[in-house]
Amino acid sequence: MNIGTLQATETNNIIETVTPSVQWLPENSNINPASSTSGQTMLSEESYLVAEGKASYYSSHFHGRKTASGESFDHRHFTAAHRSLPFGTSVRVINLENGKNVVVRINDRGPHLKGRIIDVSPAAAKEIELFGNGTANVRIEAFN
Repeated sequence: MNIGTLQATETNNIIETVTPSVQWLPENSNINPASSTSGQTMLSEESYLVAEGKASYYSSHFHGRKTASGESFDHRHFTAAHRSLPFGTSVRVINLENGKNVVVRINDRGPHLKGRIIDVSPAAAKEIELFGNGTANVRIEAFN
């Protein structure tokens, strides 16, 4: 028998396929604002959604405007926009180019540009050194 080849007679030994579960976190507009974790040990909460892709940041000219959650956008807070995560979800955003990370709270919908997975506030962008570049490859981890 060749390594890596599964013969038809061997398929009876397969127990069952494990499908990872994705739990969506409840919406909670009263959640405390998330804070930066750059330069600190990663948080120990269990991750529920993990994805990698491009991140960008909001322009500061959106400061004071209403977000999709109904709250006013504040460029000094650690917040972000995601297409489907519930409002109030905490998300760790890790810049894969330098390892810096920040925890943000989802309070808006977006990004609206193809190929992007999250838009972060200018404060969060500064924490992970995304501010000057405009975009970066990131890993996002949503947790409770």
